[in-house]
Amino acid sequence: MKKITEAEELKGKRVLVRVDFNVPFQNGLVGESFRIKKVLPTINFLKERGAKIILLSHIEDKDKNVLSLRSVFEYLRKEIPDLIFAADFLELEKQVGEIGSGGVILFENLRLNSGEKENDENFTKKLASFGDIYVNEAFSVSHRKHASIVGLPKFLPSFVGLLFDEEVKNLRLAFNPSHPFLFILGGAKTETKVPLLKKFAKTADYIFVGGVLANDFFKTRGFEVGESLVSEGIEGQIIELSQNSKVILPQNVIIGDRENHAKKSINEMRVEEAIKDLVIGDLESLEKIIQKSKFILWNGPMGNLEEGFLEGTQKLADLISQSSAQTILGGGDTISALSDSDLLKFTFVSTAGGAMLDFLANETLRGIEALEN
Repeated sequence: MKKITEAEELKGKRVLVRVDFNVPFQNGLVGESFRIKKVLPTINFLKERGAKIILLSHIEDKDKNVLSLRSVFEYLRKEIPDLIFAADFLELEKQVGEIGSGGVILFENLRLNSGEKENDENFTKKLASFGDIYVNEAFSVSHRKHASIVGLPKFLPSFVGLLFDEEVKNLRLAFNPSHPFLFILGGAKTETKVPLLKKFAKTADYIFVGGVLANDFFKTRGFEVGESLVSEGIEGQIIELSQNSKVILPQNVIIGDRENHAKKSINEMRVEEAIKDLVIGDLESLEKIIQKSKFILWNGPMGNLEEGFLEGTQKLADLISQSSAQTILGGGDTISALSDSDLLKFTFVSTAGGAMLDFLANETLRGIEALEN
């Protein structure tokens, strides 16, 4: 894959840049801007070289409802005062013809057109007609077979952005890590993470699990999990993993709700109770492993973030920050649970969640293959 820094001449060229502005909102405003900030260096690089930049993205809420990018546009204008918004192809055609070198347009949500997710060739050709060059700066959605990810490279000279290149270089370190290697995996959707667990069970020295994944392991090991969230129909897939001596589970958990919660030993769980978070600070074995590890890879939160249980995730980040290991963090929910100062303590923080998992499991992504081909 070629980096955009390898492009010979950019002045006056129309550059389609696929970014990922699918960020969380609070009261109609951008609530967490990590992904937006991470692509600014590529946008500024293109501006400084006189390119005409068209930003392509999507945005959805937690229920997968397609939203407008206008709120992102209002936020992004603080960073790019001359930014223009194009609501449809007619506006885009007009604005591309009018902007000068260094101008930037944000195009409306790609997923408002069914051709994006369907990877429709006619839709792809329409998008491609507005550009001379394509840049993929959306590693976090490059596991998707969508028009703006795998279609555009067929029709335009293609490059990766500065962030995309960083993502690949840093995540590839997990394929040949320094040892001891600690792998931490949390969050939900256990079924999508089993292949990754099986892969790193061979190379990691230690594996710590949290979130729904921990509940699944507790259940498989015969502990009472009560009304805790668990994955359905995967017990057979994780029995061998659960018995692996590399796997570390917490001894204490948090039950209840935000107003009335308590710490409890996993051995004392009752059928009417539900696990909401993990007590990380009591786990001396994990703390010692973190201190002696040379490479730590972490994806996924420890607790139920939707109900406000952040403490386990934040405590784990605090312990890792005291390590001298090379540390890599990823997962949108995990990042949302931590402050900017927490993120600065990691060697590298990925913008990706599912794409990070896919890349680590398969060592490539659909978007990468499209660029390589």
